[in-house]
Amino acid sequence: MSTKPINKILIANRGEIAVRIIRTARDLGFRTVAVYSDADENALHVSEADQAVHIGAATVAESYLATDKILDAARKTGADAIHPGYGFLSENAGFARACEADGIIFIGPYASAIELMGSKRQSKIAMMAADVPCIPGYQGSEQSDEALIANALEIGFPLMVKASAGGGGRGMRLVSKEGELAEQIATARSEAESAFGSGELILERALIEPRHIEIQIFADAHGNAVYLGERDCSIQRRHQKVVEEAPSPFVDDSLRLRMGEAAVNAAKSCHYLGAGTVEFLVDKDKNFFFLEMNTRLQVEHPVTELITGLDLVAWQLKVAAGEALPLTQAQITLTGHALEVRLYAEDPRQDFIPQTGQVRLWHVPVRHGVRIDHGIQTEQEISPYYDPLLAKLITYGDNRDEAIRRLASALQDTQLLGVNNNKLFLQNILQHPVYAAGEATTAFIERHFTTDPSMIQKAPSTKTLAKAALLYFHKGIAASPGELSWGGITSQRYVYQLECGGQSHSVSLERRSLEKKGHYYHLTVGDEELVLEWVRSDNPYCILVDDGVRETLHFAFDDKTLYLDDGSGHFIFEDITHKPAATAGGVGSGQILASMDGIIVDVPVKNGDSVKAGQTLVVLEAMKMEHPLKADISGVVTAITCQPGQQVRSKQLLATVRCDAEEVSS
Repeated sequence: MSTKPINKILIANRGEIAVRIIRTARDLGFRTVAVYSDADENALHVSEADQAVHIGAATVAESYLATDKILDAARKTGADAIHPGYGFLSENAGFARACEADGIIFIGPYASAIELMGSKRQSKIAMMAADVPCIPGYQGSEQSDEALIANALEIGFPLMVKASAGGGGRGMRLVSKEGELAEQIATARSEAESAFGSGELILERALIEPRHIEIQIFADAHGNAVYLGERDCSIQRRHQKVVEEAPSPFVDDSLRLRMGEAAVNAAKSCHYLGAGTVEFLVDKDKNFFFLEMNTRLQVEHPVTELITGLDLVAWQLKVAAGEALPLTQAQITLTGHALEVRLYAEDPRQDFIPQTGQVRLWHVPVRHGVRIDHGIQTEQEISPYYDPLLAKLITYGDNRDEAIRRLASALQDTQLLGVNNNKLFLQNILQHPVYAAGEATTAFIERHFTTDPSMIQKAPSTKTLAKAALLYFHKGIAASPGELSWGGITSQRYVYQLECGGQSHSVSLERRSLEKKGHYYHLTVGDEELVLEWVRSDNPYCILVDDGVRETLHFAFDDKTLYLDDGSGHFIFEDITHKPAATAGGVGSGQILASMDGIIVDVPVKNGDSVKAGQTLVVLEAMKMEHPLKADISGVVTAITCQPGQQVRSKQLLATVRCDAEEVSS
């Protein structure tokens, strides 16, 4: 480890983690350099840093993964250290070595540790040698499909197929029976090659309903290593963490000690340096098994900071500069409780498909016990090129109940308009009795949450539609105040046709001035009626009275498009009242449209093929995930207007299927 002093730090990342690192570096007196792609020219992390360097096109291969461009930016600006954040190059041993060869301090572990722990296969072999408990499975070098299938049959079902090189749930599949095995191995290998550049896989016996508990460790160049308690990350969707907390409601002092010591032993066995996380799966009997080691700062590190009172990024900078760890194990204490949720640009109502678009409104609460780490701002474009994580909401309390209340309340008061998101999904998890009781395992969502309204209520409620129509009405008043003036008219009736999620809704609005004060509206949606009182509007919010209850409603307009979240989810409306009827692209149209901006990775059919409804016609990659686009009718493929490697825009026509007459007649 070099003892060369650090004066200026380049952050080789983007978004909320880049902003978070910049702020600690600034507090410690370091100058900072941001790097940015074409898509991030106006991003928050660029304006937060002292200097910024453009490093290429929007795609990660041409920017945030371009080692030469990042090192060149460090040379141009005189940066003597690089912090990789998480993701991108943070666990790239080649990048760490390139920094060292260039005389630049890499703020992270040695390349040898990154390389070892970056391979699930090699790291598991090393952990078994270090007597760290591991899940039974196959981690051999023979990687043919035949070898994997033979070993899978020996392990038995259910089992996990995992990409050796990656994380975040990519290249990972749960296989319940032999008939699914070959297809899931092929899918996992393809996704792993796309995401990590390696199709190497491992197999493990699947633990049913375990806890996912990880230990934060730190090590310096002087032989010291400590653990900073645990984080419970059991609530997951597709093996990606949703809610994290510290300490775990499941872990007692004895288990914490055993897991902490095992994590430190894991770190020492690979001569670790800096911040790292050793992840374990823990069964109901409190037996724990090594899962993987992340050789970087974790997304969820803030909850550890809040219960320890420590700044982990500050520790990283000190250790990278050659200093000893600031505290010994005996000096580390855990106080209170902390929670974190990840706010994503994704639509839970549409199987969590990532979302793109412009942030029309971004407002977060500022209050005691609430911390928000984010990298977005109003009018920022959410592009298809990067992970859909937008912000992290973190709260602290003297106890778990207080932390939960604060986080649920902070989520309700966070305003994110412009892209569909998972805010309501997160709120409802926090208020679920199983979670509140501290009994959630990795099976929580599948066992307890699949019918939650945040995921199944695809259409806006009557009340939401009524509010949307009222907002359109007052937008019209603002545009033509003379034409829509109250004057002496006691009643006027309007009918709005509003489109949301591909469905059209009719809303009748009648306004009446029944009293000296107050404007009252009778709204009808189908057979339902309700009355709303309009108090006032002060963009971006208005004040309404509904059944005697006064409330504030945030909204944003872009011409005839309305972005609205009234607490029942984020909805995007189009006013199609005066738009001619159209059927193209509707349900059962046979037209396959891009679900978002992205890149075509596969077209498994060709012109003239007969296909069935539900069959995959195109595979689109966006936000680091593959999205199969399926036929909505049975028939014959008459046109394919895309090809692998092509970049496409949201709602672009990709393929057309002509209806199968025999299928219809039957």
